[in-house]
Order: sequence, then C-alpha cells, then structure tokens
Amino acid sequence: MKPVVLILDDESAIGSSLRFALESDYEVTAVTRVDEALDVLKKQQVHVMLLDWRLGEADGLHVLAEVKGTYPDTSVIMMTAYGTIESSIEAIKRGAYHYITKPLDIDELYLLIEKALEHQTLYSKIRELNETIEKIKGYDQMIGESPAMRKVFSIIERVKDIDSSVLIFGESGTGKELVARALHRQGKRKNGPFISVNCAAIPEALLESELFGYAKGAFTGAVSSQIGKVAAANDGTLFLDEIGDMPASLQAKMLRVLQEKEFTPLGSTEVKKVNVRIISATNKNLLQMVEEGSFREDLFFRLNVIPVELPLLKERKEDLPALISYFLQKYAEEMQRPLPSLSQEAWNRLMKYDYPGNIRQLSNIIEYAAAMSKGGTIWEEDLPIIVRSENDPRQQRSDLDSDTIHIPIGATMKEAERIMIESMLEHCGGKRKETAKMLGISERSLRNKLQLYREEQM
Repeated sequence: MKPVVLILDDESAIGSSLRFALESDYEVTAVTRVDEALDVLKKQQVHVMLLDWRLGEADGLHVLAEVKGTYPDTSVIMMTAYGTIESSIEAIKRGAYHYITKPLDIDELYLLIEKALEHQTLYSKIRELNETIEKIKGYDQMIGESPAMRKVFSIIERVKDIDSSVLIFGESGTGKELVARALHRQGKRKNGPFISVNCAAIPEALLESELFGYAKGAFTGAVSSQIGKVAAANDGTLFLDEIGDMPASLQAKMLRVLQEKEFTPLGSTEVKKVNVRIISATNKNLLQMVEEGSFREDLFFRLNVIPVELPLLKERKEDLPALISYFLQKYAEEMQRPLPSLSQEAWNRLMKYDYPGNIRQLSNIIEYAAAMSKGGTIWEEDLPIIVRSENDPRQQRSDLDSDTIHIPIGATMKEAERIMIESMLEHCGGKRKETAKMLGISERSLRNKLQLYREEQM
C-alpha cells in the first residue's frame, strides 16, 4: 500500500502538478481549502502533508499547529515562495518536519518525503518498543513477565519497607544488583544512600578499611581518618555483592554490624553506631561453604533472613523478546544510530541460544551485533560466533573436548586470533577482565582488539 500524501495549496494548478509528479509512488490528494484538508485527515491516515505557507486569508502556521495537535503522526512539510531563515525556524518550532521554497525542485521534494517517511518508521518502532517494554516491565528497572520473575517482583514489593536482611542468590549476569537497587529505590530508605561493595573485587588487605574505615595513623600512609562504606551507607542500604568472597577475618565484624548495628574502624577503639539495611548477593553455594567451614554459619543465617532466588535467563525465555528490544534501543541510542531491525535468521538464533552468561551476556551480544550491523538490519553474520553455532559450543561436536575452540582449516592467523578472542569472551560471559587474564594479555589490549574488529565491519 502506497504512503498517503496530502497537498494543501490555494493555487489548484500547483496542487495538480504536484499530484501528477508524485502519484506514481504515493497516493496523492490535492485540495485548495483548509476544511477540505481537515476532512481528508479525519477520514484516513495521512503520512505526509505538503502545506502552503500562505492560503489566501488563512495562515499556514495556524493550520500546521492544528494538524500537529490533532494528528501528531503526520509529517508536515511547509512550502512557500517567501522563505527566510526566521520563517524556517518558526515552522520547525511549531512541529513542521521540514521546509521547502518555491519553485519546488521535485527531486528535492521526493528526498524530503522519503526522509519524512523514514523518520516516521523509526519513531513508530521506538514507540512500539517503549509500549511493549512498558506493558511487561516487571518492577523498577527490571523487565520480565515470566512466572519466575513475577515471584521475584512480589517478594521485593512485600519486603521493600522493612529492615530485614536480604540475600540474593543467582549466577553471574542474572541481575542481582538490579534487585538490590529496586529494594532500595522502592522502599522507605530511598532518600538515603545506596552503597555497593564488591567483596571479590577488593584485595583482602584493603577490604577491611574499605568497609569500616580507619583512624589516623592506623597504618603507614593513614595521614587522616577515613570513613568506610558501612558508615557512608548510614540511613540507607549497604549492598555486599559476592559476599561469599568475604575473608573469614572480616565475617565476624560484619556479623557485629548485623546484630548490634555497630562497628569499630581499623586502628580505632571508638565504637560507631550505624542504621543500615544489609542486602547481599552471591553466586556461590553458601550452605556448602558453611559445611566446609569457609563461611560462618551465624553470619549466613543473619544475612539469609529473606532469600531471593534469581532464575537463569534460559529459564525465562518468554522474557527474551522484551529484553532484546530493550537492548536494541539502548545501544542504538548510545551509538547514535537508527534503531536496527533483526532479520528472521538472527532472531531465531537469539531465541534459540541458552545464554550461559545470562542477561549480561545478552546485553554484550546485542551491543556487539549493533556495532557490527550495517544498513539498519542485524543479520545472522552480525552475531558473535558462539551464537551462530547450531548449539552451545560447550555441548556440540561430541568428537571434540567441550572446552575446545574450533578454528576452521584455511583460516588466517588474524582470523584465528579473532575467533579465539570472541569465543573466549563469550565463554567468560562477556567479562573482559577475566577474558584478558585467560588469554594472557592486558585488558587494554583486549579492548583495542575488539574495537578494531568492530571498525573492520563498519
């Protein structure tokens, strides 16, 4: 079906000539009166309106305001024989898509109409995606409508306004920090600070001072006192990510915070009181660690007052369409590119893949595909190698070891290096630091190589 173009010009000869020039590609209606134009707009969808600036006694700008107010999806191109910079700016400010001066250049007009239609298509896609995401947005900034996620959202809603400790279980990339932030933002402590500490990312020697602060002279270089994360989270929420990596030497001090709401800074004898809610997260089996003696049983039970179990992404695949749409829009905006579409083959691959790295891996995959794509469509070849494989590479090719990276015969050294790096990145769930460590290169070198691969595809 052809796009509909409406021409409103009080000179019938201009309307007739424009209709003749455009009707091979568009469904064109030409009228000379404002009431006729409004009647056409009322009866059918008009994609593009060519509106004359001067319409006898009527003012084209007033008509523009009325059309955009009632039919905002119609793109309006103003036409005039009296073009000035000031009038052009005024037309754009009032909602015109563009502005063209008479005598009209038909080639230029065609180009404007096509751009207006592309503009409509883009914003229509964005609006549909926003509506889809809004319909199934589960809670706070989390997306999902699967039963497993609805259960998580229900727990958050019920416990957000109490001070009981919450322990979030889930594999890497499942969104544990999003749950913690939702509990904080939606609860009574939302006006207080949210302080996040990754217990696995801070060396053991520094973690105590990072958490509890230190007094002046506590160690060499401590030229002044410093408050820690526990004190900084006062009247708010302290999120302890990867709590299973907290050293045994600090577990007793954290237990004291939970039980007595107090702590002592490193190198000090002064006891500090604190009003803080503790939310922690782990991808480890803490019960097993308790049995092995590497995690305190009393601390575990203090942390695990309200457990929240996050599902793997492969266990909630009904949420994939909305998550894919969200990340497509996110990276299109970040890369300042038009919103890409997905070919059916690429879509099928994304829906079939099991995502061992969960939502974080999905985000990385969509970012990669968006960067690699050309021409506004993500094709199957734009997806990372690991997704294009028929099955998860760790499960395929029974004749090969499950940890083998397959490099086809005939591949150049450069191609082999790229396959190895991309496969290792996917194996590590998109974690660049871990990938670089396994490859024996610096994180900066890895980042530069990935950027080079992207540029080669553009």
